[in-house]
Amino acid sequence: MTSSASLPDIATLPSLPTSDQTAVLNLLFEPSPALETVALPVVASTSFESYDALIDNVHRLLSDLAYDPTPKNRTTLHNVLGSHPRLGARHVDSAQSAAEQASLRAGGTEVDAAELATLNARYEDAFPGLRYVVFVDGRGTPEIMEDMRDRIARGDFAAEERAAIQAMCDIAKDRARKLQGTGSS
Repeated sequence: MTSSASLPDIATLPSLPTSDQTAVLNLLFEPSPALETVALPVVASTSFESYDALIDNVHRLLSDLAYDPTPKNRTTLHNVLGSHPRLGARHVDSAQSAAEQASLRAGGTEVDAAELATLNARYEDAFPGLRYVVFVDGRGTPEIMEDMRDRIARGDFAAEERAAIQAMCDIAKDRARKLQGTGSS
């Protein structure tokens, strides 16, 4: 794989070196050793028709973890979900996340930034081990903050795990389309 942000042909993915497979997962999701542990065995052994199919498979893997009560699997899932950067964070490691969150910073004020930080903390207090994950998709800070408040008020831990998994996969599909330079993956 080249150093630029692009995706290899999906048909070649199982035959690529593990480091390249990891780089693909990092581009689509966020760098996460826990996700690598869960997804790399499947990536290395399965041919997928499309990146959407790969992402759907990761969705199933993460959903299986969400329904498994064993502490090890709960920890793995929470480590995957926790790899996503906090919304509005000043320092974001992933270029994709930084670009996706640009709309939150561009239209927001310092008051919005402080409120977003407070909501992130409230969310993480309400749902220990989780991080608020949402597909921003051009939505502004007020709409995102309202969603955070609603989800905190709902107080449903299992629903939050499912929502975070879905959001991570929605984000990954959007990234795949952009990284392939197409309208669909």
